[in-house]
Amino acid sequence: MGVSRSGYYDWRNRAPSEHTKEDQKLLSRIQYHFGRSHGIYGSPRILKDLQEENIAVARKRVARIMRENHLVARCVNAFKRTTIKDSALPYADNILGQDFSASEPNRRWVSDITYLRTEEGWLYLAVVMDLYSRAIVGWAMDRHMDASLISAALEMALKARSIDSELLLHSDRGSQYCSRGYQSALEKRGIRCV
Repeated sequence: MGVSRSGYYDWRNRAPSEHTKEDQKLLSRIQYHFGRSHGIYGSPRILKDLQEENIAVARKRVARIMRENHLVARCVNAFKRTTIKDSALPYADNILGQDFSASEPNRRWVSDITYLRTEEGWLYLAVVMDLYSRAIVGWAMDRHMDASLISAALEMALKARSIDSELLLHSDRGSQYCSRGYQSALEKRGIRCV
C-alpha cells in the first residue's frame, strides 16, 4: 500500500481526532431523533431537531454522518380512503368489464374522487372524464367528499356537453356514487350508471 511500517503503527495507535469525537457525539443525537421519528426523518428534519437542542451543525455534516451510518429515511405516503362502500345502498353492475374505450364522444364517461393535501387541510376533487377523448368534461372541489361534490362535477359535465344518445357513466362503488340522490339525478337525465 506504499505506507511505512512505522507510519501504519502510528496511525493504528493514534487517538481519534476531535472532529471524529464530535461526529460520535452527533451520531448519538442523530440516532436518537431518527429512532424517535420511526425512521422517517431525513437530514433536514434531524438538523431542525438538533438546532432546537442548541447544537450548531451544518446539514451536510448531518447528512454525511447519516449516510456513513446507513440511516436512510423511509418515505411514508399519506393514505386517505375515498371509496367507502355502503352495502345498504344499491349499486350498478360493471358492464364495461374493464373496457375503457369509446367509439364516439359522450357515450362512455368515468367519474372518480381524489384528494389533495393543502396547507389548510384536505381538498377533495371529483372529476368526470369522457373516455373517447380522455378530456375532463366536469369537475368540482370541496373540503368534504359527499354526494354534492360528485353531483356538482356531473352538472358541469352536462352543461359542457350535449347528451343526445345513451350515456354510460362508470364510477366506483363508493357511498357517494350509490346515494339515492345521485342515482335519481342520473335516472332523471337518462344516464345509465355502470
